[in-house]
Amino acid sequence: MKPRYLQVETVSRDRWMISYLDVLTILLIFFVAVAAKSLATAKAEELAKSIQTVKPAPQPDSQRNPQRSLIQEKLERYGLTWRAEQRGVVISLPQAVLFQEGGAEVTTVALPVIGQIASVLQEIPNSISLGGHADPLPIHNLQFKSNWELAAARSLSLLNLLTARYGIAEARFSIASYGSNDPTHPNDTPDGRAGNRRVEVLILDQTPVNGATER
Repeated sequence: MKPRYLQVETVSRDRWMISYLDVLTILLIFFVAVAAKSLATAKAEELAKSIQTVKPAPQPDSQRNPQRSLIQEKLERYGLTWRAEQRGVVISLPQAVLFQEGGAEVTTVALPVIGQIASVLQEIPNSISLGGHADPLPIHNLQFKSNWELAAARSLSLLNLLTARYGIAEARFSIASYGSNDPTHPNDTPDGRAGNRRVEVLILDQTPVNGATER
């Protein structure tokens, strides 16, 4: 027998191999866990995007509100442009059609269009909201101190015309001024600002509570 100091320590020699395999196993488990987490995150993001982009198809107005559909047909019969909103049907009238720049008196040029709108309003019982809108440029005249006053005055002027000339009951109306706070176009160009100067006739889905009738 060889002395102990001459014998080969096989166990000690192979011990490093066991530690190396343990490290490889740990690394393999780590990378598998990272890959699984990445796949789960990607699937979650894809599901979130699909939920955000998939929306129920809107129902036609004729199915959702038959009366609104009738109003739209009447407007189209008179060749009037409209858009549907949550509260009702909107007719947008540019300032260039209704008023002189900086003024609130309805021009005679606008009377044929207003007459067509009045004809539709006379055939239906719905409430009506008149909303004045302006651009953000400060107004410079002695009559109005701000765009808020100008937009309100234009709504009131259209109200007076529809009630006095066409006999539509005052109780059906409400007026509002939005100033420059509800633009539909960018305000960084003259054309955009011109598009934002408008009065909108909103034909509401509901009717007046007091059952107002025309004269």
